[in-house]
Amino acid sequence: MSLEIKLQVFEGPLDLLMHLIDKNQIDIYDIPIVTITEQYMEYINAMQKEDMEVTSEFLVMAATLIDIKCKMLLPKEVNEDGEEEDPRAELVEKLLEYKMYKYMAYELKDRQMDADMQWFREKNIPKEVKDYEVPIDFSEMLGDATLTKLNEIFQELLKRQEDKVDPIRSKFGNIEKEEIDMDAKTLYIKAYIREHSKFSFRQLLEKQHSKTEIIVTFLVILEEMKLGDIEIKQETTFGDIIITSRKAS
Repeated sequence: MSLEIKLQVFEGPLDLLMHLIDKNQIDIYDIPIVTITEQYMEYINAMQKEDMEVTSEFLVMAATLIDIKCKMLLPKEVNEDGEEEDPRAELVEKLLEYKMYKYMAYELKDRQMDADMQWFREKNIPKEVKDYEVPIDFSEMLGDATLTKLNEIFQELLKRQEDKVDPIRSKFGNIEKEEIDMDAKTLYIKAYIREHSKFSFRQLLEKQHSKTEIIVTFLVILEEMKLGDIEIKQETTFGDIIITSRKAS
């Protein structure tokens, strides 16, 4: 049966398929693939005769329909569960998804049209109403409150704030991060080593002002010893460490 097609612009191959399904009143879950393929190919041929641009999407769908048509002629494949696989299943899933998004687009378009029909009245409040202020009667607001009662309430609030203060933690000071320029400290210690041929490690540590500086000094001394720039000797256990510089000026 030949199909008379009025050439109209479709948004894509799925849009064309949905048009053919609706036109022929076909159950989307049981698509007669032979009929749909023939009608789809007639539309593609008509587009080519009218010198209309046939995009790759339409050609890919045509190849898909022909592939499904061939599979429908072959014996049906059986999956792992022993059920026969329908070659149209993937196409049906895509059509249902497309149909859902299309109806959602229609719904959003209707809402936009309804919103465009709504008009709001501009503000035109009279100046007398806008400038009106409700009179305040302070005596009525205070009621039977007196200065004595207000002072009692104020003192109670102060006491509550004092009770919230932790007597121990409130005396703690702020712990501030100690910032030390590692490069500058390293250069200082190396310069000290070069200027002194022999010196006490204890005296060097006493020149530092914090634990962090002592740690940095200790690390620099270890690095210099590793490089062989200094020699370290300790004559007695727990005795003073004597450092001898090999690069003394």
